[in-house]
Amino acid sequence: MQWKGILGLLAAAGVAVLVVDATRPRQAAKAAATVTAVGFQPTVENKGAPPAVAPTEMVWIPGGEFSMGAADPRGADANEVGMHATQDSRPIHRVYVDGFWMDRTEVTNAEFAAFVKATGYVTVAERVPRAEDFPGAPPENLVAGSVVFAPPDHAVPLDNHFQWWAYVPGADWRHPEGPQSSIDGKDAYPAVHIAFDDAQAYAAWAGKRLPTEAEWEFAARGGLSGKPYAWGDVFMQDGRWMANTHQGHFPDRDAGADHFTGLGPVAQFPPNGYGLYDVAGNVWEWVSDWYRPDAYAQIAVAGGVARNPHGPVSSFDPDEPGQPKRVQRGGSYLCTEQYCSRYMIGTRGKGEISTGTNHLGFRCVRAPERVAGNS
Repeated sequence: MQWKGILGLLAAAGVAVLVVDATRPRQAAKAAATVTAVGFQPTVENKGAPPAVAPTEMVWIPGGEFSMGAADPRGADANEVGMHATQDSRPIHRVYVDGFWMDRTEVTNAEFAAFVKATGYVTVAERVPRAEDFPGAPPENLVAGSVVFAPPDHAVPLDNHFQWWAYVPGADWRHPEGPQSSIDGKDAYPAVHIAFDDAQAYAAWAGKRLPTEAEWEFAARGGLSGKPYAWGDVFMQDGRWMANTHQGHFPDRDAGADHFTGLGPVAQFPPNGYGLYDVAGNVWEWVSDWYRPDAYAQIAVAGGVARNPHGPVSSFDPDEPGQPKRVQRGGSYLCTEQYCSRYMIGTRGKGEISTGTNHLGFRCVRAPERVAGNS
Protein backbone atom coordinates (compact mmCIF):
# COMPACT_ATOMS: atom_id res chain seq x y z
CA MET A 1 0.00 0.00 0.00
CA GLN A 2 1.46 3.40 -0.97
CA TRP A 3 0.80 5.05 2.37
CA LYS A 4 2.86 8.14 1.52
CA GLY A 5 -0.05 9.25 -0.64
CA ILE A 6 -2.67 8.67 2.06
CA LEU A 7 -5.36 11.32 2.49
CA GLY A 8 -3.63 13.61 0.01
CA LEU A 9 -0.71 14.28 2.35
CA LEU A 10 1.77 13.22 -0.31
CA ALA A 11 1.51 12.57 -4.04
CA ALA A 12 2.04 8.97 -5.09
CA ALA A 13 5.29 8.27 -6.88
CA GLY A 14 5.07 6.75 -10.34
CA VAL A 15 6.44 3.22 -10.53
CA ALA A 16 6.65 0.95 -13.55
CA VAL A 17 4.22 -1.96 -13.58
CA LEU A 18 5.85 -5.38 -13.34
CA VAL A 19 5.19 -7.78 -16.19
CA VAL A 20 3.55 -11.12 -15.42
CA ASP A 21 4.02 -14.25 -17.53
CA ALA A 22 0.45 -15.12 -18.52
CA THR A 23 1.26 -18.82 -18.95
CA ARG A 24 2.45 -19.34 -15.39
CA PRO A 25 -0.90 -18.77 -13.62
CA ARG A 26 -2.57 -21.39 -15.86
CA GLN A 27 0.15 -23.93 -15.10
CA ALA A 28 0.05 -23.00 -11.44
CA ALA A 29 -3.71 -23.43 -11.21
CA LYS A 30 -3.43 -26.95 -12.61
CA ALA A 31 -0.66 -27.82 -10.14
CA ALA A 32 -2.57 -26.23 -7.29
CA ALA A 33 -5.51 -28.57 -7.71
CA THR A 34 -3.24 -31.59 -7.41
CA VAL A 35 -1.18 -30.42 -4.46
CA THR A 36 -4.11 -29.06 -2.45
CA ALA A 37 -5.82 -32.43 -2.70
CA VAL A 38 -2.83 -34.02 -0.96
CA GLY A 39 -3.11 -31.61 1.95
CA PHE A 40 -0.84 -31.50 4.98
CA GLN A 41 1.69 -34.22 5.66
CA PRO A 42 3.67 -34.71 8.90
CA THR A 43 6.57 -32.43 9.72
CA VAL A 44 9.91 -34.26 9.64
CA GLU A 45 12.36 -32.39 11.85
CA ASN A 46 16.12 -32.65 11.48
CA LYS A 47 17.67 -34.65 14.28
CA GLY A 48 20.61 -33.81 16.48
CA ALA A 49 21.50 -31.22 19.09
CA PRO A 50 21.92 -27.51 18.28
CA PRO A 51 25.37 -26.87 16.79
CA ALA A 52 26.56 -24.34 19.40
CA VAL A 53 25.59 -22.44 22.52
CA ALA A 54 22.47 -20.41 21.89
CA PRO A 55 23.07 -16.73 21.06
CA THR A 56 21.45 -14.35 23.54
CA GLU A 57 17.64 -14.40 23.37
CA MET A 58 17.59 -16.78 20.40
CA VAL A 59 16.22 -20.32 20.15
CA TRP A 60 17.25 -23.21 17.93
CA ILE A 61 14.92 -24.08 15.07
CA PRO A 62 15.92 -27.57 13.87
CA GLY A 63 14.65 -27.24 10.32
CA GLY A 64 13.46 -30.16 8.25
CA GLU A 65 10.67 -30.92 5.81
CA PHE A 66 7.12 -29.66 6.30
CA SER A 67 3.89 -28.77 4.54
CA MET A 68 3.74 -25.04 3.90
CA GLY A 69 0.55 -23.09 3.32
CA ALA A 70 -2.76 -22.37 4.99
CA ALA A 71 -5.92 -24.35 5.45
CA ASP A 72 -9.24 -22.83 6.41
CA PRO A 73 -10.23 -23.40 10.04
CA ARG A 74 -12.47 -26.40 10.46
CA GLY A 75 -16.02 -25.59 9.55
CA ALA A 76 -15.02 -22.40 7.72
CA ASP A 77 -15.17 -21.53 4.06
CA ALA A 78 -12.39 -19.67 2.22
CA ASN A 79 -14.85 -16.93 1.31
CA GLU A 80 -15.86 -16.45 4.94
CA VAL A 81 -12.41 -16.26 6.54
CA GLY A 82 -11.49 -12.62 7.26
CA MET A 83 -10.17 -10.87 4.12
CA HIS A 84 -10.12 -14.26 2.35
CA ALA A 85 -6.93 -14.81 4.31
CA THR A 86 -5.99 -18.20 2.90
CA GLN A 87 -6.43 -17.55 -0.80
CA ASP A 88 -2.84 -16.52 -1.58
CA SER A 89 -1.48 -19.27 0.71
CA ARG A 90 -2.32 -22.13 -1.64
CA PRO A 91 -1.47 -24.72 -2.74
CA ILE A 92 -0.11 -26.49 0.30
CA HIS A 93 3.33 -27.74 -0.73
CA ARG A 94 6.37 -29.49 0.73
CA VAL A 95 9.40 -27.45 1.72
CA TYR A 96 12.72 -28.23 3.39
CA VAL A 97 14.70 -25.68 5.42
CA ASP A 98 18.05 -26.03 7.16
CA GLY A 99 18.26 -25.40 10.90
CA PHE A 100 18.85 -21.86 12.21
CA TRP A 101 18.70 -19.65 15.28
CA MET A 102 15.74 -17.29 15.66
CA ASP A 103 14.97 -14.38 17.96
CA ARG A 104 12.74 -15.53 20.80
CA THR A 105 10.61 -12.38 20.43
CA GLU A 106 10.18 -9.53 18.03
CA VAL A 107 12.93 -6.92 18.26
CA THR A 108 12.05 -4.65 21.17
CA ASN A 109 12.35 -0.91 21.65
CA ALA A 110 15.32 -1.47 23.97
CA GLU A 111 17.12 -3.56 21.36
CA PHE A 112 16.38 -1.16 18.53
CA ALA A 113 17.46 1.79 20.68
CA ALA A 114 20.83 0.10 21.28
CA PHE A 115 21.27 -0.22 17.51
CA VAL A 116 20.40 3.43 16.90
CA LYS A 117 22.72 4.58 19.70
CA ALA A 118 25.61 2.54 18.31
CA THR A 119 25.16 3.52 14.66
CA GLY A 120 23.25 6.81 14.52
CA TYR A 121 20.80 5.15 12.15
CA VAL A 122 17.78 7.20 11.06
CA THR A 123 14.68 5.21 10.14
CA VAL A 124 12.68 5.78 6.98
CA ALA A 125 9.83 7.32 9.00
CA GLU A 126 12.23 9.90 10.45
CA ARG A 127 13.50 11.05 7.05
CA VAL A 128 11.92 13.91 5.14
CA PRO A 129 10.50 12.53 1.88
CA ARG A 130 12.42 13.68 -1.19
CA ALA A 131 10.58 15.81 -3.73
CA GLU A 132 11.99 13.73 -6.62
CA ASP A 133 10.33 10.63 -5.18
CA PHE A 134 6.93 12.35 -5.05
CA PRO A 135 6.68 14.60 -8.11
CA GLY A 136 3.96 17.18 -7.82
CA ALA A 137 3.60 16.95 -4.07
CA PRO A 138 3.30 20.37 -2.38
CA PRO A 139 6.46 21.14 -0.35
CA GLU A 140 4.42 21.53 2.84
CA ASN A 141 3.30 17.92 2.48
CA LEU A 142 6.84 16.55 2.37
CA VAL A 143 7.18 15.90 6.07
CA ALA A 144 8.61 12.95 7.98
CA GLY A 145 6.02 10.65 9.50
CA SER A 146 4.37 7.26 9.36
CA VAL A 147 1.03 5.48 9.32
CA VAL A 148 -0.98 5.16 12.53
CA PHE A 149 -4.16 3.24 13.29
CA ALA A 150 -6.86 5.87 13.91
CA PRO A 151 -10.15 4.09 14.58
CA PRO A 152 -13.40 5.94 13.96
CA ASP A 153 -15.80 6.42 16.88
CA HIS A 154 -18.58 4.56 15.08
CA ALA A 155 -19.10 1.52 12.87
CA VAL A 156 -18.05 1.93 9.25
CA PRO A 157 -18.20 -0.30 6.15
CA LEU A 158 -15.06 -2.41 5.80
CA ASP A 159 -14.49 -1.56 2.15
CA ASN A 160 -12.12 1.40 2.65
CA HIS A 161 -9.17 1.03 5.02
CA PHE A 162 -8.42 4.76 4.81
CA GLN A 163 -11.28 5.15 7.29
CA TRP A 164 -9.06 3.80 10.08
CA TRP A 165 -5.51 4.61 8.97
CA ALA A 166 -3.89 8.05 8.93
CA TYR A 167 -0.50 9.36 7.85
CA VAL A 168 0.74 11.19 10.95
CA PRO A 169 3.63 13.67 10.71
CA GLY A 170 6.15 12.97 13.45
CA ALA A 171 5.11 9.35 14.00
CA ASP A 172 8.09 6.98 14.15
CA TRP A 173 9.55 4.22 16.32
CA ARG A 174 10.21 6.69 19.16
CA HIS A 175 6.74 8.23 18.82
CA PRO A 176 4.46 5.35 17.84
CA GLU A 177 1.17 7.24 18.04
CA GLY A 178 2.53 10.59 16.83
CA PRO A 179 4.86 13.35 18.07
CA GLN A 180 3.16 13.66 21.47
CA SER A 181 3.61 9.95 22.24
CA SER A 182 6.69 8.22 23.63
CA ILE A 183 8.22 4.81 24.23
CA ASP A 184 9.37 5.79 27.72
CA GLY A 185 8.73 2.82 30.00
CA LYS A 186 8.09 0.57 27.00
CA ASP A 187 11.46 -1.09 26.54
CA ALA A 188 9.79 -4.52 26.27
CA TYR A 189 7.36 -3.48 23.54
CA PRO A 190 8.11 -4.37 19.91
CA ALA A 191 9.77 -1.64 17.88
CA VAL A 192 7.22 -0.46 15.31
CA HIS A 193 7.11 1.90 12.32
CA ILE A 194 9.87 -0.22 10.89
CA ALA A 195 10.28 -0.12 7.10
CA PHE A 196 11.93 -3.04 5.33
CA ASP A 197 15.28 -1.27 4.99
CA ASP A 198 15.21 -0.43 8.71
CA ALA A 199 14.78 -4.10 9.60
CA GLN A 200 17.60 -5.11 7.27
CA ALA A 201 19.92 -2.47 8.71
CA TYR A 202 19.31 -3.68 12.26
CA ALA A 203 19.80 -7.31 11.25
CA ALA A 204 23.14 -6.56 9.57
CA TRP A 205 24.35 -4.65 12.64
CA ALA A 206 23.35 -7.54 14.90
CA GLY A 207 25.11 -10.12 12.72
CA LYS A 208 21.79 -11.62 11.71
CA ARG A 209 19.34 -11.44 8.80
CA LEU A 210 15.62 -11.49 8.17
CA PRO A 211 14.07 -14.96 7.87
CA THR A 212 12.76 -16.27 4.61
CA GLU A 213 9.04 -16.87 4.47
CA ALA A 214 9.64 -20.63 4.60
CA GLU A 215 11.93 -20.35 7.64
CA TRP A 216 9.41 -18.13 9.42
CA GLU A 217 6.53 -20.53 8.84
CA PHE A 218 8.52 -23.63 9.83
CA ALA A 219 9.53 -21.89 13.06
CA ALA A 220 6.05 -20.49 13.78
CA ARG A 221 4.45 -23.92 13.45
CA GLY A 222 6.62 -25.15 16.32
CA GLY A 223 6.66 -28.73 15.04
CA LEU A 224 2.91 -28.97 14.45
CA SER A 225 1.57 -29.86 11.02
CA GLY A 226 -1.55 -28.47 9.39
CA LYS A 227 -2.88 -26.62 12.42
CA PRO A 228 -4.61 -23.29 11.75
CA TYR A 229 -3.03 -21.73 14.86
CA ALA A 230 0.45 -21.88 16.36
CA TRP A 231 -1.04 -23.64 19.40
CA GLY A 232 -3.46 -26.05 17.71
CA ASP A 233 -6.90 -26.36 16.22
CA VAL A 234 -9.02 -23.87 18.17
CA PHE A 235 -8.56 -20.13 18.55
CA MET A 236 -9.12 -20.05 22.31
CA GLN A 237 -7.44 -22.83 24.24
CA ASP A 238 -9.35 -23.94 27.36
CA GLY A 239 -11.06 -20.54 27.39
CA ARG A 240 -7.73 -18.70 27.31
CA TRP A 241 -6.68 -16.07 24.79
CA MET A 242 -3.46 -17.19 23.09
CA ALA A 243 -2.44 -14.01 21.27
CA ASN A 244 -2.93 -10.25 21.28
CA THR A 245 -5.66 -9.74 18.68
CA HIS A 246 -8.75 -7.55 18.22
CA GLN A 247 -11.96 -8.35 20.08
CA GLY A 248 -15.17 -6.38 19.86
CA HIS A 249 -16.30 -4.61 16.69
CA PHE A 250 -13.68 -3.77 14.08
CA PRO A 251 -12.40 -1.11 13.62
CA ASP A 252 -14.18 1.14 16.09
CA ARG A 253 -14.05 -0.87 19.32
CA ASP A 254 -11.51 -3.26 20.78
CA ALA A 255 -13.08 -4.81 23.87
CA GLY A 256 -9.68 -5.81 25.29
CA ALA A 257 -10.81 -9.26 26.40
CA ASP A 258 -7.22 -10.47 25.97
CA HIS A 259 -6.10 -7.67 28.38
CA PHE A 260 -4.78 -5.44 25.58
CA THR A 261 -6.57 -2.78 23.52
CA GLY A 262 -3.55 -2.08 21.33
CA LEU A 263 0.10 -2.98 21.18
CA GLY A 264 1.39 -5.01 24.12
CA PRO A 265 4.80 -6.01 25.48
CA VAL A 266 6.41 -9.10 23.99
CA ALA A 267 6.03 -12.55 25.56
CA GLN A 268 2.68 -12.01 27.29
CA PHE A 269 1.16 -15.19 25.88
CA PRO A 270 2.41 -18.80 25.88
CA PRO A 271 5.25 -19.64 23.48
CA ASN A 272 4.92 -22.12 20.65
CA GLY A 273 6.57 -25.54 20.53
CA TYR A 274 10.00 -24.08 19.74
CA GLY A 275 9.88 -21.43 22.46
CA LEU A 276 8.97 -18.52 20.18
CA TYR A 277 6.64 -15.80 21.45
CA ASP A 278 4.06 -13.80 19.52
CA VAL A 279 4.23 -15.60 16.18
CA ALA A 280 0.53 -14.72 16.03
CA GLY A 281 -0.81 -11.26 16.81
CA ASN A 282 0.74 -8.18 18.45
CA VAL A 283 2.76 -6.97 15.43
CA TRP A 284 3.32 -8.07 11.86
CA GLU A 285 6.84 -9.24 11.06
CA TRP A 286 8.86 -8.60 7.91
CA VAL A 287 10.37 -11.57 6.08
CA SER A 288 12.81 -11.38 3.19
CA ASP A 289 10.65 -12.73 0.33
CA TRP A 290 9.15 -10.55 -2.36
CA TYR A 291 5.35 -10.81 -2.39
CA ARG A 292 3.41 -12.45 -5.20
CA PRO A 293 -0.04 -14.03 -4.74
CA ASP A 294 0.94 -16.90 -7.05
CA ALA A 295 4.29 -17.66 -5.40
CA TYR A 296 3.16 -21.00 -3.99
CA ALA A 297 1.53 -22.06 -7.21
CA GLN A 298 4.79 -21.43 -9.07
CA ILE A 299 6.60 -23.67 -6.58
CA ALA A 300 3.98 -26.35 -7.20
CA VAL A 301 4.67 -26.20 -10.94
CA ALA A 302 8.29 -27.19 -10.26
CA GLY A 303 7.13 -30.19 -8.21
CA GLY A 304 9.04 -32.11 -5.54
CA VAL A 305 10.28 -30.59 -2.30
CA ALA A 306 11.44 -26.97 -2.44
CA ARG A 307 14.77 -26.69 -0.58
CA ASN A 308 15.47 -23.48 1.31
CA PRO A 309 13.30 -21.34 -1.00
CA HIS A 310 13.92 -17.60 -1.03
CA GLY A 311 10.74 -16.57 -2.80
CA PRO A 312 10.14 -14.92 -6.18
CA VAL A 313 12.78 -12.81 -7.92
CA SER A 314 10.43 -9.84 -8.08
CA SER A 315 7.26 -8.45 -6.55
CA PHE A 316 3.79 -8.25 -8.03
CA ASP A 317 0.57 -7.35 -6.26
CA PRO A 318 -2.43 -7.12 -8.62
CA ASP A 319 -4.10 -4.74 -6.16
CA GLU A 320 -1.23 -2.23 -6.57
CA PRO A 321 0.90 -3.38 -9.51
CA GLY A 322 3.45 -0.59 -9.26
CA GLN A 323 4.36 -0.97 -5.60
CA PRO A 324 7.25 -3.28 -4.63
CA LYS A 325 6.13 -5.35 -1.65
CA ARG A 326 7.68 -7.87 0.71
CA VAL A 327 5.85 -10.54 2.65
CA GLN A 328 4.81 -9.93 6.25
CA ARG A 329 3.82 -12.70 8.63
CA GLY A 330 1.98 -13.32 11.89
CA GLY A 331 -0.81 -10.76 11.95
CA SER A 332 -1.17 -8.08 14.61
CA TYR A 333 -3.26 -6.77 17.47
CA LEU A 334 -5.74 -5.57 14.83
CA CYS A 335 -6.44 -8.99 13.34
CA THR A 336 -9.97 -10.31 13.72
CA GLU A 337 -12.16 -12.78 11.85
CA GLN A 338 -14.33 -9.78 10.92
CA TYR A 339 -11.66 -8.31 8.67
CA CYS A 340 -8.19 -9.88 8.86
CA SER A 341 -7.66 -13.33 10.33
CA ARG A 342 -3.98 -13.57 9.46
CA TYR A 343 -3.02 -14.67 12.94
CA MET A 344 -3.65 -18.07 11.33
CA ILE A 345 -0.39 -19.93 10.70
CA GLY A 346 0.35 -20.19 7.00
CA THR A 347 -1.49 -17.03 5.99
CA ARG A 348 0.42 -14.18 4.39
CA GLY A 349 0.51 -10.41 4.61
CA LYS A 350 2.22 -7.91 2.32
CA GLY A 351 3.69 -4.46 2.70
CA GLU A 352 5.17 -1.71 0.54
CA ILE A 353 8.86 -1.72 1.43
CA SER A 354 9.26 1.95 2.41
CA THR A 355 6.21 2.02 4.67
CA GLY A 356 6.05 1.34 8.40
CA THR A 357 3.00 1.34 10.65
CA ASN A 358 2.34 1.15 14.38
CA HIS A 359 1.53 -2.56 14.08
CA LEU A 360 4.61 -3.63 12.09
CA GLY A 361 7.91 -4.93 13.47
CA PHE A 362 10.30 -7.82 12.84
CA ARG A 363 12.51 -10.54 14.29
CA CYS A 364 15.79 -11.94 13.01
CA VAL A 365 17.52 -15.25 12.38
CA ARG A 366 21.13 -16.41 12.33
CA ALA A 367 22.75 -19.33 10.54
CA PRO A 368 24.38 -21.93 12.81
CA GLU A 369 28.07 -21.54 13.50
CA ARG A 370 30.25 -24.15 11.89
CA VAL A 371 31.66 -26.58 14.46
CA ALA A 372 35.46 -26.94 14.36
CA GLY A 373 36.52 -30.05 12.44
CA ASN A 374 33.33 -30.25 10.38
CA SER A 375 33.21 -29.28 6.73
